[in-house]
Amino acid sequence: MTHQETTSRDAQLKVLLDKAQKGRLSRREVVRRASALGVSASAVGLALRKAPVVRAQDAPVQFWTTFVEPDLSVLQGMADAFNAQSTGTQVELRQLPPAEVTDVTQLMTAVRGGTGPDVYHLDRFITAQRAADGLLQDLTDLLAQPLSETHLPFAVSESSFDGKPYSIPFDTDARALYYNITLMKSAGVDHAPLDPANGPVTWDALAEIANQLNVKDANGNYTQMGFIPWLNQGWHYTYGFSFGGEFFDEEACEVTPDNERIVAAFQWVQDYCEALGYQEVAAFGSPSMQPGFAAQEHPFITGTLAMQITGDWYINQLRTYAPDMEYGITFIPVPAEGDQPSTWAGGWSLAIPQGAKNPEGAGEFMSWFAGEAGQRIYTKESAHLPTVTALLEDTTLFEERHRFFSEELLPIAKNRPPLPVGAQYWDELTAAWQATYIGEAEPAEALATVKERVQAQLGQFCPIDLGT
Repeated sequence: MTHQETTSRDAQLKVLLDKAQKGRLSRREVVRRASALGVSASAVGLALRKAPVVRAQDAPVQFWTTFVEPDLSVLQGMADAFNAQSTGTQVELRQLPPAEVTDVTQLMTAVRGGTGPDVYHLDRFITAQRAADGLLQDLTDLLAQPLSETHLPFAVSESSFDGKPYSIPFDTDARALYYNITLMKSAGVDHAPLDPANGPVTWDALAEIANQLNVKDANGNYTQMGFIPWLNQGWHYTYGFSFGGEFFDEEACEVTPDNERIVAAFQWVQDYCEALGYQEVAAFGSPSMQPGFAAQEHPFITGTLAMQITGDWYINQLRTYAPDMEYGITFIPVPAEGDQPSTWAGGWSLAIPQGAKNPEGAGEFMSWFAGEAGQRIYTKESAHLPTVTALLEDTTLFEERHRFFSEELLPIAKNRPPLPVGAQYWDELTAAWQATYIGEAEPAEALATVKERVQAQLGQFCPIDLGT
């Protein structure tokens, strides 16, 4: 090495050590970068011992979320717990106005203006698209170990793009049918067929039960309903998976929303809503589907809706807002007697947007928050499911109702394909879904349009290895 090269290396090493002293780089990151300069780990260790790290009072890590109550309070408690145990990095939680899960407009605007957060709470299945858009940072250098060694495989796949991690899985969930036993008893409707010990009922059997619970006023408006297929977690994926449909053909690198089973699922929902009156059903159910709608005002909570499809987190909402309600949880219905039940798992993640001012602090916070310590708190207090594999084996985290999700549903759960057009795919499916359940489009035609629009954008990324 020439004298000039040695001088340059020493100058770069000095910068690294200075950043370490000020708490801007972790010891692991200093060793990694110094190794690239040709400096041994032992030499770096000796240098760090001579110049011990003194954490500077950096600006707090800015963490943005769109979560609402009651989970928002759980997140704040977790942030407080992180701050209490941290000797340097601190975090500030900021709630953004609620929005659709694929809507990152506020984040994109802030990043472009240089005012974005250090950590963003991202619906995990859109990680690939936001990474492909150039919005997120590759987390490889900030992780102490590969996510595949600590987190559920499907969640790791959803957090990745092009084989690299762009978010850390935070939680997961599963979906089921909740039924209000209190309401059903008062209406004289037998709830015994819904007992999960009997396995799933068929969709047609569910409709028969629900129709016994519909009540209209003198003007023909529903004041009570048995079931609304598209409410809460009654999404396109919910029914498509239930009817045995597949949304992506990896070998052909092709989205398949026009799969005949998905078309049949859309058709069942449309027929159900047509029989009850498209507009009348929408008038009753649509308000509670708006982002930010108060959980305590939901018709299931207030006792005017008998059944709905939702997730494990609803256990905590019922505990908070309807503690006296007697209710049950069972499998999502199936198309035909004897069919195997299905569900799907989603969840959130933590990502570092481009332009983050404190990526090292963000990495430290995320590793704790979405690691074993943070997820232990969140699982217990919110009734969500963890993505840290080890925590699924800790039975103390799950009460009886919660264990139905962790033991019966999560093992059979399907997942949305984590595509680099995943957000667009969701939005196009949602537009088709809404158009069919209010009677404005035929399922087959609407889903053919979805395929045409999404496939046109997907082609540039083919072939795709989902890593599942």
